[in-house]
Formats: sequence, C-alpha cells, structure tokens
Amino acid sequence: MGTDSAEVRQPVMADVAKLAGVSHQTVSRVLNGAPHVRPDTRERVLAAIRELDYRPNSAARALVTKRSQTLGVVSFDSTLYGPASMLDGIEQAARSAGYFVSVASLRSLDSRSVQEAVDRLRDQGVEGVVVIAPQISAVSSVARLSSSVPVVAVGSGRQSRVPTVSVDNRLGAAEATRHLLDLGHETVHHVAGPGGWLESQDREGGWRHTLEAAGARAPEVRSGDWSARSGYQAGLRLAGESGVSAVFCANDHMALGLLRAMHEAGRAVPGEVSVVGFDDVHEAAYFTPPLTTVRQDFAELGRRALELLVDQVSGAASAGAREHALISPELVLRRSSGPARRR
Repeated sequence: MGTDSAEVRQPVMADVAKLAGVSHQTVSRVLNGAPHVRPDTRERVLAAIRELDYRPNSAARALVTKRSQTLGVVSFDSTLYGPASMLDGIEQAARSAGYFVSVASLRSLDSRSVQEAVDRLRDQGVEGVVVIAPQISAVSSVARLSSSVPVVAVGSGRQSRVPTVSVDNRLGAAEATRHLLDLGHETVHHVAGPGGWLESQDREGGWRHTLEAAGARAPEVRSGDWSARSGYQAGLRLAGESGVSAVFCANDHMALGLLRAMHEAGRAVPGEVSVVGFDDVHEAAYFTPPLTTVRQDFAELGRRALELLVDQVSGAASAGAREHALISPELVLRRSSGPARRR
C-alpha cells in the first residue's frame, strides 16, 4: 500500500567509522579508552558517536576487553532505612564510575544463601561483589565465602575477613550520648536495636562506654526492633519512670515512636525529656519537635566501597589485603534535645 514498513536500523561500529573517516579498529580503541589515539581523531570519533546516537554492544565489548563493567551486590531483602540506603549509595557510586550493577536480594543472610547469590552473580560475569552485611550472621557468612572474584563487605564493622566499609556506629553513639551529658543530664537512657545486628551492638557499646568514661550510671537498656511501634512501647515505659530526662534511641523510627509516647504521657520534649536518634531519615527534620540525630553519609560509604572493590578488581590492592574503612557520622542538632531541668 505504499507504506514503508522497514524497521529503522540501529547504527553499528562500522557506521561510526565511516562517518568519522577512521578504521573500525580506531573506533574500538576510542571506546575502550586505549592510549595512543590522536586527540583530533578521538574527538571525531566521539562526535560521530553522538551524531549517530551509537550505543556499543556491551556483550561484544566484554568479549574483546574481558571486562563486563558490571558489579554484583548481595543485599538483605529489607525496607529498613540503613540497608536500603547502603544499597542506594553503592548503586549511585557505581553508576558515576561507569559500572552496571546487578543486585541479588535475599530474605536471609545465611552462609548457603550468600554463597548461592555470589555464585549466581559470578555466572553473570560480574567483576566483583559487594555484600551488604549488617547482621552478625552475615559476617560469618562472608567469612566462609568461596569466590573467584573480589568481595567487599559493607556494614560489617572490623569483624569481616574481607575488605570492609562501615559507618563508625560507636563514634556516632558516643557523640549523641556526650551531647546529652554536656547538656547537664545526669545519665542517658538507651533504646537499643534488635539483637544480632552489628549496628545495635556498636551503638549500645558507644553509649555505654561514654557513660562509664563520664562516671555516669548506665540505666537498664530497653530493646526495640527498629520500628516506631517498638520505640513507642519503650517510650511508654520510660515515660512512667522518675528520673528519665534524656534518651538516646538507636534509630530515628524508634525515636519517633518514643516522641509519641512522651507526648501522650504529658512529658514535654525537650522541656522534661531530651531525645536523640540515629540515621537522620529524610523526615527527621519534620518530627515534632525536629529530631536531633546522628547522620550517616551513605554516599561516601558507597564511594569507598566501590573504591575498595575496583582496587581489588584492577589489582591495585595487594593480594589478601584486609582494609577496614570507617566513615565518621555527624551529629545534627535540632530541637528535641535541650538543657536538663534544674531541680
């Protein structure tokens, strides 16, 4: 019927070479970042690529370069702020460095599941693997890994046998506790995270050590499960205790629940009780009152994790290197903490 139904052909490398007036091999060298290509030739090739909107065949390129430009990430299947933000920080850093990311999300980080996930990613041709390992069981799983590709752990503290990047949770907890003591509070109560999490362990450790160093009594720890509900339940108990004037919560969601409990009990924050959280979730500045908290730099954590992994992939890091990088958090002061009430 006179209608041209032919599909539009996607440009190939030969089209780029023809438009730029160079050989097929020269285009390949430019795409692969090879040296010894004259600047004016390189610019002609790049201009032809832009004009044709040419997209290299990544599979074919990998066969030539032996590089997939793909990294694997094994992640705990969780909507919790910390693990989700770690994954986001890693993905952003990888994209900025020109890597694709393949994610294996697990419901549990037991040894068998982690090993199977790493094996699947290796079969996809990834150049290295990042394991987000915020639980004690996950650290053990990473220690037992058998892998022919480099592995870096994130969130596992200094306990891992592979290179690691973590937020310094002990330091963050110490700064939060010291802040409340400096405001004149005789001691600081603590709502801890669940057992089995390294973050819970380290944040409680930082809190306890700071109280001991200041000669302050360490009250009984109230434990939650990271949820606002558990913080609310702990808050109801603390609101009924005399002498509670300062509380450090191991994450912001538990702090939110605790704020609600204090409000319902008629305990003014920060007039009667000062509250500090940990994470600096996006909503923390809009709590009532705005929450003083400890901010984690997940973008830096992702960048450092990628840097460690790429060093392993490229051979820049020595074989068997066990670097453990700690990212310092930042205390963010808002209106939920204030001076202790004079008696």
